[in-house]
Amino acid sequence: MGELRSMPVPDGLDGMRIDAGLARLLGLSRTVAAGLAEAGRVQVDGREAGKSDRLPGGAWLEIELPDVRAPETMQGPAEVVAGLTVLHEDDDLVVVDKPVGVAAHPSPGWTGPTVTGGLAALGTRLSTSGAAERQGIVHRLDVGTTGVMVVAKSEHAYTALKRAFKERTVDKRYHAVVQGHPDPSSGTIDAPIDRHPRHDYRFAVLQGGKPSITHYDTVEAFRAASLLDVHLETGRTHQIRVHFSALRHPCVGDLTYGADPTLAKRVGLSRQWLHARGLGFEHPADGRHVEYTSPYPDDLAAALETLREP
Repeated sequence: MGELRSMPVPDGLDGMRIDAGLARLLGLSRTVAAGLAEAGRVQVDGREAGKSDRLPGGAWLEIELPDVRAPETMQGPAEVVAGLTVLHEDDDLVVVDKPVGVAAHPSPGWTGPTVTGGLAALGTRLSTSGAAERQGIVHRLDVGTTGVMVVAKSEHAYTALKRAFKERTVDKRYHAVVQGHPDPSSGTIDAPIDRHPRHDYRFAVLQGGKPSITHYDTVEAFRAASLLDVHLETGRTHQIRVHFSALRHPCVGDLTYGADPTLAKRVGLSRQWLHARGLGFEHPADGRHVEYTSPYPDDLAAALETLREP
């Protein structure tokens, strides 16, 4: 038997469908709430309720939340992920420092390590909200991008964090080393992004694409490149890489988006110089502002020192 929750139905939910009402009451996704009802885990005044039944205000509601499932069915295969560091963990969320070569979650065509699999190996239970292969995942980093990620453990945290990312209240800061010297040295790139018309694995600045806004400041300038502090207002796939490539200042080492392979080889990089430096957001439990930062991994730090050489 799983965890049993008992409570009266709030008057504000009177007449609402079971799946919609449970989603609002417990912070579940509507899909998860419907699944609980279909599995016979929801009772209203002692009788099983279907997902489309209506909630009567003041009735006594009992919900049996499922037991913790085996990690391989809940979060993908459990696998120890070298370099995956937990920066913070509490009852609602876990903040990790994602290493290079690790995906956020399992996906078709990806057979490598994942954040969800690594957390499963550590015994971390994640939120059951979201698609089966990405439960707990509220945002993602590219496989070749390192840095801070937050993952939801509680259903309430999942709902709150997804909303925060959607409403753009999360402070997402990256450091990027790009080729050349952007002019102006600080500015905003406001250019729509969509999937590349000829290359499915790439994205591009395209008229009619999704609105995409990137703010940047030059932190340090080298002979061949610049270190930028980047703040994302939106969160499109490959946004930083696409925007600076469109300005002809691709991330050093980012051969997919036009970087100079000679420079990449000189600084010893086999991936883009891009790091999720920090995340700031309101904690779902009490609303306090929290911030988490990540140091540069060894390959990026070494490349930076090579670029600083006279």
